[in-house]
Formats: sequence, structure tokens, C-alpha cells
Amino acid sequence: MTIRTGSVVNHTGALEWGAGKVMEVTADRATIEFSDGKSRKIAASHFIALQPADAASYSPPPEVVPAVKTRAAAKPRKRTK
Repeated sequence: MTIRTGSVVNHTGALEWGAGKVMEVTADRATIEFSDGKSRKIAASHFIALQPADAASYSPPPEVVPAVKTRAAAKPRKRTK
């Protein structure tokens, strides 16, 4: 199988990762973003474990919106007379 940017693949040794979209390919590795939300670098020697997948099976991980930190309301101070 030829690994190309934009291809959707499954890793036969780690099906729990879900389908992955190939983001970058170099001579020695491919960077793949899997449906489980993690981006993994797969060595060219392991491309044999990648199989084509249906493009509809890839669901991009949800974008994580940073949580807004709120401060607790200050306790009112006791007034002294």
C-alpha cells in the first residue's frame, strides 16, 4: 500500500485507535491522526501494518476548548465596630 497525505488508514495491530488520516509522509515515517485523538508517527518499516480504510470511518477528534478558570467569590469580611 502506498501511504499518501490525506489517505485514511487502519493500523491492523491497534484497531482500538480507530481510523487515521495521514497528515504527513517523509522517507522514514508517516504522521497519522487517529480517531482516538492521538497523533502517532509510524516508521516506514511498519507501513505493512497499515490498511486502507473507508474515508467515512474516520472521525476527527473533537477540538478541545480550554477551560476557563474561575475564582471562587471572596468571603465577606467581618466588620468590627
